[in-house]
Amino acid sequence: MLSLNLLNRDFSAARSNRKWAGDISYVWTQEGWLYLAVILDLHSRRVIGWAVSNRMKRDLAIRALNMAIALRQPSKGCIHHTDRGSQYCSHDYQKILRQRGFQVSMSGTGNCYDNAAVEIFFKTIKAELLWQRSWSTRRDAGLAIFEYINGFYNPRRRHSAPSWKSPLAFEAQAV
Repeated sequence: MLSLNLLNRDFSAARSNRKWAGDISYVWTQEGWLYLAVILDLHSRRVIGWAVSNRMKRDLAIRALNMAIALRQPSKGCIHHTDRGSQYCSHDYQKILRQRGFQVSMSGTGNCYDNAAVEIFFKTIKAELLWQRSWSTRRDAGLAIFEYINGFYNPRRRHSAPSWKSPLAFEAQAV
């Protein structure tokens, strides 16, 4: 199921749980590809949901979405923005969004700029972590991603968009 682009490249949000954005990227390991799905809250740029898998299937995206929902319990009307990938268009994914009252938004076909906030996150994690070494196993890469997101990116990495603060510091200040 395809949806209109409700964000129109406006990646700002006045409060948490107003606009979420998600996407999937990948990293090469000696065992093969490891896929990473994330959901960002565009207010603080915090990674609120993420999952890794050796397959890029809808369950990968659903696990990231379910993590974000469990953490945030968003009110109805939160915009959920992704590209038009099959994982995000799947019946199961769309059903969760409808049941939770999300406003569904999707990028234009093949336009990475429509989801630039998440693309910037992927560029950042690749430059600061994933491209810094060769990964022997998917497990090693997955553990490093866990440590990066929870031990560095969310609590300590400063961002220009939210006042040169880390996502967690920005959210704490906003309360």
